[in-house]
Amino acid sequence: MSKLLVRNFSISLDGFGAGPHQDLDNPLGIGGSPLHEWIFATRSGNRMIGRDGGDEGLDDSFFSGRETGVGATIMGRNMFGPIRGSWDKREWTGWWGEDPPFHHPVFVLTHHPRPPLEMQGGTTFHFIDGGIEGALSAASEAAGDRDVLVGGGAATIRQYLRASLIDQMHLVIVPVLLGRGERLFDDVGDSAGNYRCVEHVSSPAVTHVRITRIGG
Repeated sequence: MSKLLVRNFSISLDGFGAGPHQDLDNPLGIGGSPLHEWIFATRSGNRMIGRDGGDEGLDDSFFSGRETGVGATIMGRNMFGPIRGSWDKREWTGWWGEDPPFHHPVFVLTHHPRPPLEMQGGTTFHFIDGGIEGALSAASEAAGDRDVLVGGGAATIRQYLRASLIDQMHLVIVPVLLGRGERLFDDVGDSAGNYRCVEHVSSPAVTHVRITRIGG
């Protein structure tokens, strides 16, 4: 049976998964860009964007496994892009260019559906207005016997956590303080009792924490 996973999701020391005021110039919100610096110091992170070089240590070991066993991804609309409300003539196609790094179906939570968007490299974006359960049902069907990844952002992961639907979660704690933005663990309620930390290891750059569902 497929699992619902979170992998390589970065948060600050004070628990923010993004800074405030996301826009075209600030995909991770104002002040949020340091959250992903560890990725682009790894060999697999550089390879993802077509560059050579990078470290091959602990951080690369975690990031290089991001797609292993995954057949579909779910993300919130804020992760897909900065456009709010109804889709317009700009026809936004995501942050990742013509060949996004997913290479499988991606289900975007939205209140404003649009037709599926087929990209190069095997990625098709599907826009779902059925809430987190509808997105999970569609993604699980598309993934078959493979797992489903919740890519983000923080609000989307939080919704799945609150419903105790995430099976395993890998967080990366980055040693920066953002002070404001989108907190990951705000208002997860009693569902926190359904999860346990099973591993925490550190590289010189970040701390990796693995959390597993034990109930719910």
